[in-house]
Amino acid sequence: MQDGNFSMMLADENDRMIDAIFEAVFVDIDCSLFRKPVQSIISINNVSKSYRSGFQALKNINLNIHRGEIFALLGPNGAGKTTLISIICGIVNPTSGMVLADGHDVVTDFRGARSKIGLVPQELSTDAFETVWATVNFSRGLFGKTANPAYIEQVLRTLSLWEKRHATIRTLSGGMKRRVMIAKALSHEPQILFLDEPTAGVDVVLRRDMWDMVRELRSKGVTIILTTHYIEEAEEMADRIGIISNGEIILVEEKALLMAKLGKKQLRLHLHQPLQHIPAQLSSHALALADDGNELIYTFDAQSKETGIADLLRQLADHGIDFKDLRSTESSLEEIFVNLVEKPR
Repeated sequence: MQDGNFSMMLADENDRMIDAIFEAVFVDIDCSLFRKPVQSIISINNVSKSYRSGFQALKNINLNIHRGEIFALLGPNGAGKTTLISIICGIVNPTSGMVLADGHDVVTDFRGARSKIGLVPQELSTDAFETVWATVNFSRGLFGKTANPAYIEQVLRTLSLWEKRHATIRTLSGGMKRRVMIAKALSHEPQILFLDEPTAGVDVVLRRDMWDMVRELRSKGVTIILTTHYIEEAEEMADRIGIISNGEIILVEEKALLMAKLGKKQLRLHLHQPLQHIPAQLSSHALALADDGNELIYTFDAQSKETGIADLLRQLADHGIDFKDLRSTESSLEEIFVNLVEKPR
């Protein structure tokens, strides 16, 4: 045997030994142990809120919001979203429980907590006769912050308000007024920003601009908590989704994982000839007819190892059911949200 071939054999044997040792040592180790732990910037522990009338707006809420994420809080009207936000922001006191904002108790250390939070309410409320520059600077002063023209300029430029800095609020469009509200909320350099219906009444183009602005703020380390009735906003922007209903958090999940776990996929086949009914031999499949029998819809679980599509197509061919086109669709976040909220508990 030549020396070169012998050396190659030794090298191959060494590689196999290394692979075997690596597999023996690491195969059973949970790789998640090596991931950087997620740091919470808001911690909500056993928070409840009841009123004298006996109405319980919040029921034992437990929730952690991660530093630097965009978190979408969704829920129907009256679910408790505004009450929860008001408690975190120090506007309403909880009946029981504790909330920490960047390590500050919102009740016992409310000044420290409030300094970390910027709130953009749904209602537009500002001095109509002040200029953009003056009102944003004034908001900064309310938090005891020293004047910082360079920072205010940066905020106004980020929000495309720099050219409007000398304009009075009353001369601005609705979308620009909403941007001023965001600038006021950012004026004291908060680490947490609450956006309550930020694009309500805003046109489509401006809405897209505001989505880009929110992403830019997130890239600079600001944690964004978004409440919205535009479910597509949450689907577009959020890292995680929280759903509240009847004063209770019913789900908190990463958006992508939520869509994968709870979303349904459908295969829609456009038939050559309409069907009056689904043949009994196909009853084992989750099938439905649409478009006056011209479309056959098969709903399946995309996470399952066996989707059943191949078997369905074979059975359709066996029964002489031909199709001329097919396409797949999946559930939107809105459909998932509606199903969760309407589900009996």
